[in-house]
Amino acid sequence: MSPKVSCIIIVYNGEKFLGEAIKSVLAQSFTDWELLVVDDGSTDSSREIAQRFAQTFPGLVRWLRHADEQNHGMSATRNLGLSHARGEYVAFLDADDVWLPNKLAAQVAILDAQPCVGATYGRALIWHSWEGGNTNEPDFSYELGVTPDQIHHPPALLLSQLLNIYQSPTTSGSLLRRTLVEEAGGFEPAFGGMFEDAVFFAKALLIASFFVSGEVLFKYRQHSSSAGAVSAAADRDARARFRFLIWLKRYLGNTTADPRVSKLVQSLIRKQLWLLASEHLKAVFRKPRAILRRLIPS
Repeated sequence: MSPKVSCIIIVYNGEKFLGEAIKSVLAQSFTDWELLVVDDGSTDSSREIAQRFAQTFPGLVRWLRHADEQNHGMSATRNLGLSHARGEYVAFLDADDVWLPNKLAAQVAILDAQPCVGATYGRALIWHSWEGGNTNEPDFSYELGVTPDQIHHPPALLLSQLLNIYQSPTTSGSLLRRTLVEEAGGFEPAFGGMFEDAVFFAKALLIASFFVSGEVLFKYRQHSSSAGAVSAAADRDARARFRFLIWLKRYLGNTTADPRVSKLVQSLIRKQLWLLASEHLKAVFRKPRAILRRLIPS
């Protein structure tokens, strides 16, 4: 019999936190789930940690890897997990994050009660106070940008996501119908690192309504070796966001999305591209607007 929820953890050299992430799944008050731990070519002890849990909880925890055992990036690794998932619902957990015990129970109840909703997500606790973290920084949650505890229809949440000032859907904080994941086409392998989640959720937010909960459901660990921290330290965030926006602009041009929705989203994308690019170009070029017109056609 298939489980209600397929939980997917992808990991690449995550030995420091992987065990804690897995334990937070095992501690869920909702118990009708399977856990797929998908290794992305780790060279540390991540594989052994995942295998140990799979041996301890046979039939409940499974360990997967790419056929060539190489590193393929986050999107391809999430897709590998999805290809083995059997649940009606899908939940992702990043290997350095932790679910609160009621995460699945709360979200399964929402999707069961709202058949017109494709997915749900809640607040993230920005978690500095973990043992070994920066205890000088307070834990907090970002504003959601929309009214919590209700359904939001396209394109409201996508427009909110593009503003880049509110908490958007996150992989660790969401529960999705597998049918929505399939309709959205899964994750884009071309985005193996930063913004791979934003790309997927942009596709999903175009076609489905989401229930946004005001409840904190997981802890988003802050540490210097996270993908986000590494990108920020290398000053790659703006370039990654620019690439995402260009991709979404082209994606909209090739979809059958409602023209009114597409027009609203395209307009905001263009504004965001101009804001992002002008901040970087004006410090280098005397006439950035002419350059921007070539980079960002109407």
